Amino acid sequence: MEKAIYLAGGCFWGVERYYQLLEGILDTEVGYANGNFANPTYEDLKAHRASHVEAVKVVYDEEKIQLTQLLEHLFRIINPFTVDHQGGDYGHQYRTGIYYIEEEDKKIIQEFITNEQRKYKQKIRVEVEKLNHFYKAEDYHQNYLKKNPFGYCHVDFSVIKKEERKK
Repeated sequence: MEKAIYLAGGCFWGVERYYQLLEGILDTEVGYANGNFANPTYEDLKAHRASHVEAVKVVYDEEKIQLTQLLEHLFRIINPFTVDHQGGDYGHQYRTGIYYIEEEDKKIIQEFITNEQRKYKQKIRVEVEKLNHFYKAEDYHQNYLKKNPFGYCHVDFSVIKKEERKK
């Protein structure tokens, strides 16, 4: 069964490429989620006119990879305790978040976060919100690290286990 979830983990280039490498991922698209106006541009985010988060729409085959596995992967590549930054990227657009469409996913996400929080003394700062809107980013952002394999990325791809990678 095909499902979608929207994930934010800092710069969307690396997050998108990471998920593209996983078995069970059908499609990805980078864009801007849950902000203060329609159709923002990257320049709007950089200039702080837009309050959106850089996010990745992850379309997946639920029979091959579960939502909890997608969340486990997100937590492998983010620092869940920081606010408004990941790696070398700072700003409100680089916050971490999980944005769901279906209410049943909200329960799974909340349970996952609760279980993760038990492992740490520091408070987890990952947003969990219903997706209000998502606007596709400019074409040059789509598949950026596929097109520019040596481009900047804060994500560590080595944390993907061999059996989790697409064949």
